[in-house]
Amino acid sequence: MEHKRFLLWAVVLILGLSSSLTNGNTILSSQQCEIQPIARVNCGYAGISAEECNNRGCCFDSRITGVIWCFFPKNGPECF
Repeated sequence: MEHKRFLLWAVVLILGLSSSLTNGNTILSSQQCEIQPIARVNCGYAGISAEECNNRGCCFDSRITGVIWCFFPKNGPECF
């Protein structure tokens, strides 16, 4: 009985951990986000946060004013 309880606890822990780690986030490599500012395709909206942009599976780079900060990655998933 104790063995079954431990296995159930382990499965619940693993499932909870994996869902909290992914949480809709897509981890992008820096290479996927190396896009010239003029070639960026908008993946967000005015005032979008870095977190929301990343949750959409997109890149966020606010270092340059006057260009798109939340944009689609190279060969990456499309945002919603």
